[in-house]
Amino acid sequence: MGSRGGVGRPTPSDFELNLKERVSGAGDPGMAEGRKSYIDVEVLQRLLKGLDFLVLCFAGLVITLGMARLPSVPDNDSLIGFFTLELALLSMFAMRILGLYEITSLRRGLRSIVFSFAACLLSVLVNYLLAWLGLIDLPPEWLVVWLVLMAAYLILTRGLVALWARPLDRAGRFRKRIAIVGGGAAAEEAIATLEGSPGLDIDIVGLFDDRFDDRSPEAIRAHKKLGKISELASFAREHRVDLIIVAIPLSAEARLLQILKRLWELPVDIRISGQASKLKLSPRAYTHLGNLPLLAVFDRPLTGWSSFLKSAMDRCLALLFIIVFSPVLALTALAVRLDSKGPILFKQRRYGFNNELIEVFKFRSMYVERSDADAARLVSKGDPRVTPVGRFIRKTSLDELPQLFNVLKGDLSLVGPRPHATQAKAQEALYEQVVDGYFARHRVRPGITGWAQINGWRGETDTKEKIEQRVLYDLDYIDQWSLGFDLYILARTPVALLQTQNAY
Repeated sequence: MGSRGGVGRPTPSDFELNLKERVSGAGDPGMAEGRKSYIDVEVLQRLLKGLDFLVLCFAGLVITLGMARLPSVPDNDSLIGFFTLELALLSMFAMRILGLYEITSLRRGLRSIVFSFAACLLSVLVNYLLAWLGLIDLPPEWLVVWLVLMAAYLILTRGLVALWARPLDRAGRFRKRIAIVGGGAAAEEAIATLEGSPGLDIDIVGLFDDRFDDRSPEAIRAHKKLGKISELASFAREHRVDLIIVAIPLSAEARLLQILKRLWELPVDIRISGQASKLKLSPRAYTHLGNLPLLAVFDRPLTGWSSFLKSAMDRCLALLFIIVFSPVLALTALAVRLDSKGPILFKQRRYGFNNELIEVFKFRSMYVERSDADAARLVSKGDPRVTPVGRFIRKTSLDELPQLFNVLKGDLSLVGPRPHATQAKAQEALYEQVVDGYFARHRVRPGITGWAQINGWRGETDTKEKIEQRVLYDLDYIDQWSLGFDLYILARTPVALLQTQNAY
C-alpha cells in the first residue's frame, strides 16, 4: 500500500516510529500542557453565578437591616427584601446577556469589572424606577451603599478570577482538545468546517488513521497524522484528548464499527462527523460544534458540574470519615506494628482513571518477605503469606481505610469500580484478557467501595465468572451514576461488609 503514495509518501514502517517522537515533531505549542486536565467553563460559571447571587442578596438585606434603625427610613423591610431578590436576579440576567460569565470576558479583568458594574448600575436604576412606580419608599442612601459594595465585590472577584484564568487560558486549559480519526476528504471537510466556525476555541491535536496511501495524506491543513487508530488510546493516556471526531462515512459500516470498538473504552466524548454521512437525518439527531454537525456515539460518563460535585462530595466525606474513624485507624496501625516486622502501610500500584497507574495505600496484611506488590498471585483462604492481624483486617476490610487519603489526593473516589493490581489474574490470565472491554470500567475514577461490592462481588476474583460479574456491575454503575446512587452505595456498604465469604 505504501508504494502507491509516490516518492516521499510515508510507508507503514514510518508510522511504527515511537509515538512520542512523532508527537514532539507535531508543532503543537500546547502539547507540553497536554496532560493537564481540561477546565470546564460551566463549573466556573456556576460557582461564580452562585457567589454573585448570594452576595447580591446578602448585601441588599444587610443594608436594609442597617438602615431600618434610622428614624428617617420608613418601615417597609418586607418590600425592600423582595426588591433585593429581584435586583439580584435582574443584575445576573444582565451580566449573562452581555456575556460577562464567558471566559473570554472573565480573563480580561478591567473590562470584566467595568462592564459588570455597568450591568449592576443599569439594573439598580431600572429597579429603582419600578420601586418608585410601585410606591416602595426606597431611600437614595440604600442605592449608594449597594453600588459601593458591588464595586468592591466586583473588583475583588473579577480581579482574582482574571489573575487565575489568564495563564490557564494561555496554556489552553479552557480549550477542548480534539483528535480526528480518518484522513481522507471527510476529515479535511470536517477540519475546514471547524476552523471556519467563528468564535470556536478548540485545539485539533492531530489525525489518526490506518491508511497510508493517497486517500489519507500525512497532513491536512497543517494538522499532522500522529499514528494509527490503535495508537490513539495510548496517545489519549499520555496527552489530554477531550473529544474524538470520527470523520468516516457511515456507509463504511464495518470499518466504522471496528474503529468504535477500539475507542469506546476511553473516557472521552466520541462523535461521528455528520458531514461524512450521506444520510439525511432529522436535525434533532445532531449536536453542533461550531458549524460542524455531529452524531453522538459515546459520552464521557462524568463531565463538568457532575464531575465537580462528585469530587467535592468525595473529599468532604473522606475528611469526615478520617476524623470519625481516627481511633480505628490508630488502633489498626498499632495492631499491624505489633503483629509482625515491617511498615504499617503497604503501597500497591493499581490501574486508576484512564488506565493511569496510581499508588493505593493499605494497611499491611502480609509478612514483608512474602508480600506481592503486583498481586501476581491472588490471596486465597488460609494463605500463609497473610499475618494473623492481616487476616482479620482483610476480612473486615479495615485494611482499606488508608485509601481515604487516596480520595483526598484525588486518586480514588469513595464510590466507583475497585482498582485492580497491574498483574491481577483470573484463571492464569490478566483481567483484560479474560473480559472483553475490561478497561471501559476505567472511564471513571476507581473507588473504595462500589456497586459490585454491595451486590456480593467483593473479595477474591480468581475465576472468569467473578471478574465478569464485577465488570458487569461496574459498567452498570457508570451508566446509572448520580450523587444519590453514590450515597445509596455508601449507606449499603456497612451491610455488605458483614458478608465475608469472599474476603480472605
